[in-house]
Amino acid sequence: MNLISISHIKEQANDVPLIAQVAAQMQSRAVKMTKGGKPYFDLVFADSTGSLSLKVWSDTPLHAEAEKLPLQAIVRLDGEWTQNQWGINGDKVSWALLADEAVADFLAGDPALRRKQEADNAEILQLCGAITDPRLKKLCDHFFETMGDRFRRTAAARKNHHARRGGLVEHVAQMMRSAEAICGVYPELNRDLMIAGVLFHDCGKLWENTYPEDGFSQIHSLHGEMLGHIPLGIELVNKLWRDLLEASEFEAFSECKPGTEEVRVHLLHLIGSHHGQLEFGSPVLPKTPEAYALHYIDNLDAKMEMLRDAYAQAAEVAPGIYERVFPLSANLIRPLRDYEETLSEDQQ
Repeated sequence: MNLISISHIKEQANDVPLIAQVAAQMQSRAVKMTKGGKPYFDLVFADSTGSLSLKVWSDTPLHAEAEKLPLQAIVRLDGEWTQNQWGINGDKVSWALLADEAVADFLAGDPALRRKQEADNAEILQLCGAITDPRLKKLCDHFFETMGDRFRRTAAARKNHHARRGGLVEHVAQMMRSAEAICGVYPELNRDLMIAGVLFHDCGKLWENTYPEDGFSQIHSLHGEMLGHIPLGIELVNKLWRDLLEASEFEAFSECKPGTEEVRVHLLHLIGSHHGQLEFGSPVLPKTPEAYALHYIDNLDAKMEMLRDAYAQAAEVAPGIYERVFPLSANLIRPLRDYEETLSEDQQ
């Protein structure tokens, strides 16, 4: 068998079983019930590229092993993998603890993904470094100094998009590139506020979707569960802002226009409104050009990531038509290729 990543399983598995091994860390174990009232385990395994769910039925020999396998255990999963619109299915699965000499390589993560996240982080620093409002620039600098390590190992979501260690860096970097582009198209947008808003819009996920330094299992925290990332993000920005005020960082900017308090409130509004609708968790609706732009940039990047994953995973149900992948709302159609000019023999 060949050892591959979870993302490669999702790309390669279809209705024909893929025989493969994957190194993964057990993220969670939940006891669930079948429609017939029989218990089974729903195990979630993760690596640096993503996660997969594995159902272990009570009438299989693996059930007793699943009950004893400790959380955070790093194992080599052997099995036959298929995939449908709901995700990966494993059959004939067995596991063994990963040998000590292989654990360090596993925890280092996928090399290509690590290089991408390092490049994205460097671009985030560069774009924030170009902010001209000294108050927003100092706030960003203070965030990187105090929260940079945690930021770089946080996911953008628990599932659906950028749901991996470092995924928030990828999400924020792409959103910043989009913000930088549309600020050149819509001059009414405040570029400094847009870049800072992108950085901080999901900063509460440092408690809702973060990872330990030595693993790929998302941490569940009391604050993340009880408050959610929007209130936590507002609280974090207020804390960082107070740090700067108490250190007299803003004294030199007392005469700046717009006023410091106005800048703070506009930034907090971007965090509070970025889900766009009250029923989607925003405590307030967008009320500024930057708030509308940030909401749509956020939604666009999430959807594009979902589409990218769906095309890599979905089975073709007919030529050019792909099976629906949750949470997208419909079957996908093969994208139109770029135009390629073809010349006749007379033109060549």
